[in-house]
Amino acid sequence: MTLPALDGIPEKLQALLTYDASSPLIFSSGLFLFLFAGFLFFYGFTRRAPMARIVYVILFSLYFYYKSSGIYFLLLVFASVSDYWIAHAIYKVRTQRAKYWLVGLSVLVNLGMLGYFKYTNFLIEIANNLFGQGFLNFQNIFLPVGISFFVFQSMSYTIDICRGQLKPLNNWADYLFYLSFFPQLVAGPIVRAKDFIPQIRQNPLRVTREMFGMGVFLILIGLFKKAVISDYISLNFVDRIFDEPLLYSGFECLMGIYGYALQIYCDFSGYSDMAIGIALLLGFRFPKNFDAPYKSATITEFWRRWHISLSTWLRDYLYISLGGNRKGRIRTYFNLLVTMLLGGLWHGAAVRFILWGALHGIALALHKLWLSVVPGSKATGAEMRWFWRIPG
Repeated sequence: MTLPALDGIPEKLQALLTYDASSPLIFSSGLFLFLFAGFLFFYGFTRRAPMARIVYVILFSLYFYYKSSGIYFLLLVFASVSDYWIAHAIYKVRTQRAKYWLVGLSVLVNLGMLGYFKYTNFLIEIANNLFGQGFLNFQNIFLPVGISFFVFQSMSYTIDICRGQLKPLNNWADYLFYLSFFPQLVAGPIVRAKDFIPQIRQNPLRVTREMFGMGVFLILIGLFKKAVISDYISLNFVDRIFDEPLLYSGFECLMGIYGYALQIYCDFSGYSDMAIGIALLLGFRFPKNFDAPYKSATITEFWRRWHISLSTWLRDYLYISLGGNRKGRIRTYFNLLVTMLLGGLWHGAAVRFILWGALHGIALALHKLWLSVVPGSKATGAEMRWFWRIPG
């Protein structure tokens, strides 16, 4: 005889523990909030036990990623093992040439994973469009959530060690903790190893009243942005106009464009706010990722305020590596264009993202030209006189 109160419990427990492709785990879901409340209760007992805390957080982070991407959580583990040992090899070799080869290996492994899972379908589609349908067999390759973020984090670690800005970690668990830390795992911000690693083994763990209050505030404001503003505007306004634009007036279509701008900002910044807030509740500080970007007066200022962790990553590890502004004006413009093209492609595997990146690269290059030829021109609104200040 089965007790009525126990009916369905095994099925519900199985659903809780296993991956469901139709319902990935995200911050704004009720399941995550329920799981996080339980996680936070036991987390408090690790306040003075750094190693127990590291293991506990790693297990929850891997479970979180498994619930988001299934068996592909093993890619995260593989990246942590690969770059942990490559970083030690970089630190031990004597010649700069050998260091560059090892960094190249790290970049190859990471971009190889990213390229296969994110861009194979896109490249097959391009080949079939060029040479006829059926030229290549289409492969519906699954894209693991957050792979763009943890790949960039892992590469920054090995590059910083090659540049002498960081020493490799002596414990692989510490590196896996850094790479898998669940608040920023699936949607950023991209956290630098040199900023995060010193916080890992803090003992005792300290969550001040200010950190707790700010954490709760950011989680609530992030939930409001994501679940109320972004999702509501998307379902009830933007999607309807974009699906059938000919059914609406020019003014309504224009409002749809502005609504989309608000939607993507609230969606992305809301998730970042929640990530930063959750990290604060756990005793960790992340850098700000959005700083009122739509108040920007110039395209240069916009990229200093929009997705700051990505824009600074592209600047430090791509733009500067290409030569930055050190090799003449034309080369500077070229470097900006290449950086933004690749930044656009990072956002998504589609021609529209490449065009979006190209437009921003051209705009940044033109603004840099403007700054060099127009006396008194400024890069940001704060530097301008009030009558030149035109919010973007």
